[in-house]
Amino acid sequence: MNTDSLLGQLGAKLASGAVEVVDLSGTLGPDTPILQLPPDFAKNTPRVEIHKISEYDADGPFFAWNWMVLGEHTGTHFDAPHHWISGKDHPDGYTDRIDPQKFVGPLKVIDCSQEAAADPDFLLTADAVKAWEAEHGEIEPGDWVVMRTDWYKRNHDEALFLNADEDGPHSPGPTASCIEYLVGKGITGWGSECIGTDAGCAGGMEPPFPAHYLLHQANRYGLASLANLDRLPPTGAILVAAPLKISNGTGSPIRALALVERG
Repeated sequence: MNTDSLLGQLGAKLASGAVEVVDLSGTLGPDTPILQLPPDFAKNTPRVEIHKISEYDADGPFFAWNWMVLGEHTGTHFDAPHHWISGKDHPDGYTDRIDPQKFVGPLKVIDCSQEAAADPDFLLTADAVKAWEAEHGEIEPGDWVVMRTDWYKRNHDEALFLNADEDGPHSPGPTASCIEYLVGKGITGWGSECIGTDAGCAGGMEPPFPAHYLLHQANRYGLASLANLDRLPPTGAILVAAPLKISNGTGSPIRALALVERG
């Protein structure tokens, strides 16, 4: 291996363990929490189903494989611009048309875990992002920005993860001003550890569901149901978040990864 090149150095550090690969994904299966749409919608995302085709038996004596039922926006997943009405006219707004360069990039992690623990309806503002920048450095064009809340620790229990009552769901997320500010900074995308990229109360914001509306209007991307953001530094990690190349796909479950230099 030529360790004099930049990629050679990275390869050597991956091989030695000096660069760790952190899994930012939840497990995808029948118990994966599913977004619940209001009852006036005729259809909802199906629960994940895994059906055996064969497993070294009469249906396939030498091989094991399954077929699945799942939605594009299930589990840890990628939102493409065509997912939302504000992004419907972007010709490259589908998962099979996005420049793959966008799937890998610098990652900035804004830690809101203490605030979310104290208030499940906590909202991250533009001013709070600016305060984070004053401490950790500027968010740059091409960055991915994610909101750490430790909400992923609830994903073993759908009711706990969705956290809904008669007033609706209660989960942390960004304000419209936060997303406007980040889009203005030139980010590639935004991510959350909750069921979606917006706060639970986002339906009552202006515009409704501002992370979805403003990100996809600007041809940017979203990541939801991330995990293990507490294992990442505020800056310095590299995100790998590639959706399946689904024809005219509005999104895709993903295996999100972060590259982090140990120490």
